[in-house]
Amino acid sequence: MFTSTGSSGLYKAPLSKGLLLVPSALSLLLALLLPHCQRFFVYDLQAVKDDFQIWRLICGRIICLDLKDTFCSSLLIYNFRIFERRYGSRKFASFLLGSWVLSVLVDFILVEAVWYFFGIAAAGNLPSGFLAPVFALFVPFYCSIPRIQVAQILGPLSITNKTLIYILGLQLFTSGSYIWIVAISGLASGLCYHSKVFRLHQALCIPIWMAKFFSWTLEPIFSSPEPATEARIGMGATVDIQRQQRMERLDRQLTLSQFAQVRRQRQQGGIINWNRLFPPLRQRRNINYQDGRRSEQQASPPLEVSEEQVARLMEMGFSRGDALEALRASNNDLNVATNFLLQH
Repeated sequence: MFTSTGSSGLYKAPLSKGLLLVPSALSLLLALLLPHCQRFFVYDLQAVKDDFQIWRLICGRIICLDLKDTFCSSLLIYNFRIFERRYGSRKFASFLLGSWVLSVLVDFILVEAVWYFFGIAAAGNLPSGFLAPVFALFVPFYCSIPRIQVAQILGPLSITNKTLIYILGLQLFTSGSYIWIVAISGLASGLCYHSKVFRLHQALCIPIWMAKFFSWTLEPIFSSPEPATEARIGMGATVDIQRQQRMERLDRQLTLSQFAQVRRQRQQGGIINWNRLFPPLRQRRNINYQDGRRSEQQASPPLEVSEEQVARLMEMGFSRGDALEALRASNNDLNVATNFLLQH
């Protein structure tokens, strides 16, 4: 949606789809049809501490009672679906579970600290909903997703592919008086889990048998079909612009399909000749092809790859070999290379 990585839709992201549909539907149901039941979903730490209402730690941290929080968190979950594709549903669910559990402890610590130092009782005013894990996802988003400049304004200020996500997170951060407590606890728990402090990623994880059970029962319900690869052509475009857009789309499809074929051959132990499989696509855009046979001596030299772009892909967790192959195959187009590596 806002990021330039990953395909559109919720393909290969059934957990993200479930988190979008189920809590949002329940939030709308409580707000419009069952407002008298909202009291059971209030996140009240004071009631947990004084009356031992432990169930509020679960019910109060699943469904947002504020519709604008529901909207903002849903947009963020949709954009963070990229991590489910990259890590897999089980690892992604383990991160959400770990940050969700850890944030409860941080919430208690922050609430007590605010009361001790400032005399402010914030225990009964925390926002409800699945907010802490959403803020926790900003940690891998900051550490793993490369920053690509889109536009530059006012000299040193620039707009990147991550700017709108941070703005949306800031909007959620400022949506309530004490939501900053939940935000800080989410960021702290996400940092602890992402950094593998005290091996929390091993203690707080989804068991394999549970992942297989939900994969068998719920994944068919929330799975999405693969999106169509054909892109829309803008209305009002001239014939030349439409032809140019079609050519770029065909080049992109050809690059991705050939790259997929080469990866399959490499997994089978075959030897890859990138110069033969990936001639420069953009150089042959307006050239009339002939049936002349080119020898290996006439083949174009290997494309120079930017080490900065290789480093960005390696920061996302891909190997150097995959990063080099993807960048050479896409003519140093970082967006195309990242797109394919995340989808396969």
